[in-house]
Amino acid sequence: MDTHLANLSNQLMLGTVLLYVVALFGYAADLGFGKRRQTPEQAEVKVMATVGAPETVAEEQATDTAEETGKREIDWGRFAVLFTVAGWGVQLAEIITRGLAAGRIPWGNMYEFTSAITFAAVTVFLIVLARQPVRFLGAFLMVAVVIGLGVGTIWLYDDPGPVRPALQSYWIAIHVTAAIMATGTFTVAAVTTLLYVLKARTEAVTDGKRVSFLDRFPAADRLDQLSNRITMFGFPIWTFAIIAGAIWADQAWGSYWQWDPKETWSFITWVVYAGYLHARATAGWKGNKAAIVSLLAFGCLLFNFFGINYLVSGMHSYA
Repeated sequence: MDTHLANLSNQLMLGTVLLYVVALFGYAADLGFGKRRQTPEQAEVKVMATVGAPETVAEEQATDTAEETGKREIDWGRFAVLFTVAGWGVQLAEIITRGLAAGRIPWGNMYEFTSAITFAAVTVFLIVLARQPVRFLGAFLMVAVVIGLGVGTIWLYDDPGPVRPALQSYWIAIHVTAAIMATGTFTVAAVTTLLYVLKARTEAVTDGKRVSFLDRFPAADRLDQLSNRITMFGFPIWTFAIIAGAIWADQAWGSYWQWDPKETWSFITWVVYAGYLHARATAGWKGNKAAIVSLLAFGCLLFNFFGINYLVSGMHSYA
């Protein structure tokens, strides 16, 4: 183990957490104080209100608009995204230095898994953000990421070192990497689903009227669709991870499938996510019913990650 690189990796982890915390406050400020985005319905009402209005009213509205434009306001959303990208870069450096310190792929224990999964979740968020205006996800995702990194650093930390012989295979770079990518993707989908539930309940109570900070979110049906698309992206990766794991198991243990607890719960997670996608595609499930299944699937995923590793003994008890 390279002690210097190991210490550098630990310092980079602390820097990552600090940058993500700053980003979290930036996203929260954007939700609370940022410029409000008009919905299509609100924009239409505003246009209709100005049609046929007296000239003096139109002039007053134009003056108000000019004054609003002239005000210099902090773009909290852009500030938060900037710190998210910075944190992503520092975390990438943390993972690289951790791997160099250990002389292997840094997916050998729960601390490294947690770091990699949170990194994957932030990566997926930034990719989606580059394609769609989903800054509203940032605050809630950063909460999950900061908590995950905090738990990993405080309770799951382990010094970098060699891994067991069964893990000394190139398949760790294939099977585990795919599982990490899928888990990060499903985490973003779960955050989106939780926001859908919150938004849908508010719309039902207020008959579609926007209240408080919830008007920063898109409509509930759009959140539902976004969660579905993210899940559709992650599901094939999870499928590949299971297949790659079976091939690796045959090489390491002499059998493709032995109903090990980790294998079993990985398959259960796959079945629930498959049921979610199948119900949406064939039965037209959406909204609350789909959200329940999606969150149930994510619960299975979390149990597979934490519960199986710490509560159940099996052939995957490496961490």
